[in-house]
Amino acid sequence: MKEILLAPNFLFRYAAPCAFRDLKWSTGGVELPDACLLPSFGELEGRRLFAEVCVAWNESGLFVTVRVRGKKQLPWCRATRVEDSDGLQLWIATRETQGIHRANRFCHRMAFLPFGQGTRLDQPVATTVAIARAREHPKPIPADQFGIHSEKRIDGYLLHVWIPADALTGFDVSETTSLGFSYAVIDRELGWQTFSIAPEFPFVSDPSLWGLLELQPKTTRPAR
Repeated sequence: MKEILLAPNFLFRYAAPCAFRDLKWSTGGVELPDACLLPSFGELEGRRLFAEVCVAWNESGLFVTVRVRGKKQLPWCRATRVEDSDGLQLWIATRETQGIHRANRFCHRMAFLPFGQGTRLDQPVATTVAIARAREHPKPIPADQFGIHSEKRIDGYLLHVWIPADALTGFDVSETTSLGFSYAVIDRELGWQTFSIAPEFPFVSDPSLWGLLELQPKTTRPAR
């Protein structure tokens, strides 16, 4: 049997549609239908899927839900150790990233933890994370600018996130049709579920390794 020296997913740049939905953030989050479910192309390499990640957009920003299943242990989350915690991390760019190996001010990295805040560590966490080796950084985003809501489930958790449009440097609803994009659902018990390539590759700091999120246009019903 020949040894595979390069993961097949490394050879491709993946894109996924992001549906337009007329939604408004509430403190209890938003429900996204199955039509908003994102693929995990890691499945093509036989990597385990344990999370359902859904994304939608409108003029107010991006909406994300994550449902993690199959856990036997409680998530390990600490607001003081975000990069070591269980939860969702997103990489988003509002400009083309192909061929760009060091992040610029249009590149964002964000982390959302289902728990880890408060005296009992039972409140969710939303924050930005610096991208290593970045040439520039986007404008600072206060943590309270995000919307976040989480729920414990017997075998995992449900996480709702809202990223307001003005938290994304360079995002213009009248012109932006796609976003550089990657995600990782990170879990000490279950491992990493990613949008495309595995964490062995440096996509956490190299925007050229991100995929694309194609923003679907708002559809209008014809007048009767």
